[in-house]
Amino acid sequence: MSTQAPPQVELNYGLDDVPKPFPKAIGLGLQHVLTAFGATITVPLILGPAMGFDLTQIAILISSVFIASGLATVVQVMFGTRLPIVQGVSFAFLGPFFAIIAAHPGEDAMRYIAGAIMAGAIVEMIVGYGGLMGVLRRFITPITIGPVIALIGLSLFGAASGTAQGNWWLALLTVAFIFVYGLILAQRVRMFSLFPILLAVLSAYLVALVLTAVGVFEAGSASAVSFEGIGDAPWLRGFVPGEGGIIFPWGTPLFDLGFFVAIIAAYLASTIESFGDYHAISRIVGKGDPTKKQINRGIGAEGIGCFITGLVGGFASTSYSENIGLVGLTKVASRVVVIIGAIALVVLGLASKVGAVIATIPSPIVGGIYLALFGLIAAVGLSNLQRADMDSQRNLMIVGFVLFMGLVVPNYFGGLPDDWTLLGVGWLTDLAKSIGGSGIAVAAIVGLLLDNIIPGTDLERGVGTYDIGAPPADQLGMEGLTEGRHPRLDRPTDDPTDRP
Repeated sequence: MSTQAPPQVELNYGLDDVPKPFPKAIGLGLQHVLTAFGATITVPLILGPAMGFDLTQIAILISSVFIASGLATVVQVMFGTRLPIVQGVSFAFLGPFFAIIAAHPGEDAMRYIAGAIMAGAIVEMIVGYGGLMGVLRRFITPITIGPVIALIGLSLFGAASGTAQGNWWLALLTVAFIFVYGLILAQRVRMFSLFPILLAVLSAYLVALVLTAVGVFEAGSASAVSFEGIGDAPWLRGFVPGEGGIIFPWGTPLFDLGFFVAIIAAYLASTIESFGDYHAISRIVGKGDPTKKQINRGIGAEGIGCFITGLVGGFASTSYSENIGLVGLTKVASRVVVIIGAIALVVLGLASKVGAVIATIPSPIVGGIYLALFGLIAAVGLSNLQRADMDSQRNLMIVGFVLFMGLVVPNYFGGLPDDWTLLGVGWLTDLAKSIGGSGIAVAAIVGLLLDNIIPGTDLERGVGTYDIGAPPADQLGMEGLTEGRHPRLDRPTDDPTDRP
């Protein structure tokens, strides 16, 4: 493998930088909270009603998710990959969670969910700290990484569309603010390059607030700003287990082997997604490939974060792709900023009143953020393919098939009847549905198999004398491109004897 230096990426703030004055760092941290906010509350808002929870229980659920996400983020940034990655609720677990809810409605569902999450978290810690992910890294090339990261962004189109459809013009107005602030005004005013998302949300929120006040947005609509729920929210969470307290708010965990198998499949999808996210964020901050130790520590840290999630009564956590997109947009890679955001999440979880205020942001505005950032994630994934020889018929066939299967297979499994089984075996059926229902898992498995079975040279696959995961020079506007070197394969194009 090449020993070439990581590419030079121009950042506003590097990994070890602390933005000054400190209020600026706080603002940048809160921007991460706002970016993660929609996804953070979406899962509890989906699962809470499915369990028959009332508004008080749903408020506790959201509070628990905030606390879990904040603590998991601190563990990841300080002891895991040590990259600016925000941890949050994973959509990969929705299938198993719904299966648990169907079998055990009410608060018992949360007890079984906690048990399954904590048992699966132990397995994830073993996989990470046991070094398995670092070993697998040698078999994962840009041909696999590219489609997987792209599908991380593309697979979220439903969440973006569903969140934005409450008021498309308000969502698109938010997108317009992001583009204007982040890509046009950012070139002239530094403040816009640092806070494009925060300023866009505030601008769109002000528009929604004014239109609500004058009656254009009717009370109760998705676009209206309502403060009615703030007065009912408690100031602080309690500490008594089983009574809405921070630890085991739903009671002690319960375990079921069938649920455990289904959760393991979801952990597989989540781990693969995180593996891709580690490469994406490492490239964005100019560090090239994450090392084996980083990958192992990252997956192990996610296991610890998920275990904590089970303790505080939330849902399994994973790396947040939308916040990786935010780092790419703002060029702010400071760990301190992300930790401030994590602390803010914990505070939001403890101070329910503050969370209730943030919850007044209309969902179409959050949908606008998704529309702007999820495509950026897909683009980062596709940019990986520049490092392989995409003039190769082999690579074109594999990449095209992997992307297509990542979309087709989940659609197929989504259309299966409820009584469908695989060979009549319950646990095998749950495993197949969990993997087949995740485009990310399908793409990773198919890509790994095809890329490592079908013959291809190292240069053709984007490995050998090239650092897997490092961004190509031409992606960065030809910066750092050495004279006489191929912009895609990063090899000499003149004298073959001059190759490293």
